[in-house]
Amino acid sequence: MKMMSGKVAVAAALLLAQHVAWAADNVDEAREALQTHDDDVTQEKNLEEVFQAAEKQYSLLPSGQMSLNFSANYNYYRDDRIDIAIDENSGNISRFRIEQDAQHAFSSSLSFDYGIWNNLTFNTRLPVSYKYDTQKDVSQAALGDVSFGLRYQPFPVKPGAMNTTLYATLSTPTGDSPYDINVNEEVSSGSGYYSVGGGVSVSKVIDPVVLFGSLGYTYAVDATGLNQRRGSANLREVQPGDSLNFSMGLAYALSYEVSLSASYQQSYNFTSTFVFDTYSADSEDSTSSVVNTSLGLRTSSNRIVNLSFGFGLTEDSPDVLLGISLPIDFSGLKPGA
Repeated sequence: MKMMSGKVAVAAALLLAQHVAWAADNVDEAREALQTHDDDVTQEKNLEEVFQAAEKQYSLLPSGQMSLNFSANYNYYRDDRIDIAIDENSGNISRFRIEQDAQHAFSSSLSFDYGIWNNLTFNTRLPVSYKYDTQKDVSQAALGDVSFGLRYQPFPVKPGAMNTTLYATLSTPTGDSPYDINVNEEVSSGSGYYSVGGGVSVSKVIDPVVLFGSLGYTYAVDATGLNQRRGSANLREVQPGDSLNFSMGLAYALSYEVSLSASYQQSYNFTSTFVFDTYSADSEDSTSSVVNTSLGLRTSSNRIVNLSFGFGLTEDSPDVLLGISLPIDFSGLKPGA
């Protein structure tokens, strides 16, 4: 029983050990354009594959096997800001008001995994999101940014040793770009640019506890050929800043059926440049920090339903995060089907 508890903890830990970058839906031009999405750098691992491969040399999907995972998330953003106007001649304040804004974001995604080799897994993620902005009184459902990834384990898993996984991701701007929409009447569902990321995640089993951590870097490709009206000028180009992210945490197996996990995730977004008709503007660096907890419930011998709750620690983070993920038992994806 002690050995099986370790497997449950490993499954929960590997799901949360992926790096996550969160950012707020900001209201001024620079910070709104900087907004990132959880699918930019997030790659959830299918818990089903962990249990299927628990006794094998590698913890990724065996060669030739496929799996399908469904996840749903809710994020809530709340923001208070000051709108002030000062007369240039007299220096008097001509307008002063406090605006309150909130955004509800619901998202779901299907993640497909395929084992190329025993230690190399391909992944693709198809997200769909629904957003409602209280200030604009606008709602929209749309496809998000489709992403592709690879996970590679250079060394076989050995009892008592640290498990190391290298990963690489490519995010494509298939969602509605924040640089193509009417910013006063619409909300975006994508980042508006390509990004490429990579990093390493590690975990170590100290039965019944699993310690894990990850470190990654994301390179953002410039968005060019734009023609978006912003105020009195047209936005022509965006040079989004790269981001550095890391996470750390632990998982604990309470029993064969139940496990708990807790993690801390942080990303640092570097300065972005916004090029208009006659001038350019730089944004401030930003930091997003999130504390996340997760409850893993085993519903069958090879299936775990994962429920998560988190909250943001910085202004650029969601205030509330709720999520659920589970593997889909699709017989057509099983070997020999």
